Amino acid sequence: MFKSIRWKFITIYFLPVYIAMLIVGVFIIQEFQEYHLGTVSENLTNFGNREGLVQTISQFDSLDESKEEIQKNIEQWPTGLKEEIFVVNRDFKIIARSKNSGTNDNAIEVLDYTLLTDARNGQEGEKDIIINTTTRQITTKNMAFPIQNKDECIKGILYIRADLSDIYKTLDKSKMILTQATLLALVITVVLGFWIARSITEPITDVTVKAARMAKGDFNQVVEVKSDDEIGQLAEMFNYAREKLNITLSEISSEKSKLETILSYMADGLIAVNNEGKIIHANPTAMKMLHLSEKEIQKKSYDDLMKVYNEKLMISYIEENSPDGVGSEMIEFSHSTFQVNYAPFKDEKGEKTGIVMVLQDITERHKLDNMRKEFVANVSHELKTPLTSIKSYTETLLDGALDNRDIAEHFLNVVNSEADRMNRLVRDLLQLSRLDYRRESWNKQEVDLVKLLENTVLKMYINAKNKQQNLDFKTREQSVIGLMDQDKIEQVIINIISNAIKYTPKDGMINVILEEEEDKGIIRIIDNGIGIPQKDIPRLFERFYRVDKARSREMGGTGLGLSIAHQIIKAHNGDVHVKSKDGEGTEVIITLPLKG
Repeated sequence: MFKSIRWKFITIYFLPVYIAMLIVGVFIIQEFQEYHLGTVSENLTNFGNREGLVQTISQFDSLDESKEEIQKNIEQWPTGLKEEIFVVNRDFKIIARSKNSGTNDNAIEVLDYTLLTDARNGQEGEKDIIINTTTRQITTKNMAFPIQNKDECIKGILYIRADLSDIYKTLDKSKMILTQATLLALVITVVLGFWIARSITEPITDVTVKAARMAKGDFNQVVEVKSDDEIGQLAEMFNYAREKLNITLSEISSEKSKLETILSYMADGLIAVNNEGKIIHANPTAMKMLHLSEKEIQKKSYDDLMKVYNEKLMISYIEENSPDGVGSEMIEFSHSTFQVNYAPFKDEKGEKTGIVMVLQDITERHKLDNMRKEFVANVSHELKTPLTSIKSYTETLLDGALDNRDIAEHFLNVVNSEADRMNRLVRDLLQLSRLDYRRESWNKQEVDLVKLLENTVLKMYINAKNKQQNLDFKTREQSVIGLMDQDKIEQVIINIISNAIKYTPKDGMINVILEEEEDKGIIRIIDNGIGIPQKDIPRLFERFYRVDKARSREMGGTGLGLSIAHQIIKAHNGDVHVKSKDGEGTEVIITLPLKG
């Protein structure tokens, strides 16, 4: 409650009034009490000593013998209703008393022993004593005066007792009046303080409430200006600040939205890390590249995540080995290659607050670069091998082998064969080039795949029979018509059947199956040959790629047949893929659309 400025204002008003009233009340009561008690004490002193009661009684030679005269004097002496007079001899026996003072003659039992003793010893005494009755307690003022003879010998005691109940009642009444006055003053103070505090704090509360709403995102808050004082100026400044804030937030929101759109849809991944190693932003591309989830990013630190991919990208490593925080590293992950460029980002003071990582997927580029290098190496090798043979046999012929007709004829046949091999290689390379640059001429027309496959299998039948293999064509369809280039599709089928014949052992089985599903023709070429390892299947359609290079070259071929077949099928909007297990045979599936 006291955190509120309103209650602080009320407290500030309340405390001074309360303290002032308390001090004044205590001072007045004390002075009032001292005055009344002093008056009683003075009256009793005057009554007993100064006005001559002691002197009157001292004129009697014997107090005991003059008991009646003393009693008459006391009764005739002018006293108030609240005073009691006792005359006591040296033996503490009451010999005379004022009216209604009781009947007990033993002074010790009725009066204060200390005062009696002091008075008998010649000393005047005064004491406030509380008397307990059956109904209440009575506070009394007690005074004792020694009664002396002419020789100043103590012959008795004058004991006066006054009831102070009225005085204390008056004091209690005064205290009650002061207390009521104080409470009334405090209530008035609290009410006035509350009203004054409210007039000050209400605008501040209004500003606070609306500032809280703004903090929650509601910026359509306006504070009513009720005065021209400082509070009014505060309200005006709040409204001005709100307008400026709305404008600024609108600009920031626009820029943020623009930036978020750019970061979310950019092709490269982006990760921002602060100085504590916490990932503060990762766009969807980066999360997809590194197979990270939102939960992992929030739960783990950057170093814990990145050390799995490349320890040189950890913040600790970068800070130790790169003073300027700028560099580049590679990540090989999940059959992909990423280039990571990193640089620090700074705040408005120019101090480094973190590092930004930009991830570029260079898998295809890396793959194409490797394929280019491999392609150049393969082409060089494929051309070098026949050229070396041609060169060697030609030099042998020039050195005199021409004189031996049989040797010369054999050598020339080898040269002719190597020249044909080079011709096939150049022809395949030229066809691939035309396919790459879409310069291949197509003669698409309606073709019946049933007849095309029957003729193709018939052409390849002799090759299979020479290896004692069974080549068979199966289909349930009478006719499957599609728009395609017959020669190119036949080239593809021949290439795949040739490969099946090459890599299927003696007495092997090769089946060519044609099916029609919806608007697609599906050709399956299945053999029970040596099969293909799983790791090699994704690369079968790469140029010059061979599963077993040495064995493939022994069996002939340029290593470009499957790549050309893949390009031809793709040009017909079809698809070709391979299923195989090492040692269990291979299935090549070709899918062609039947409607152009």
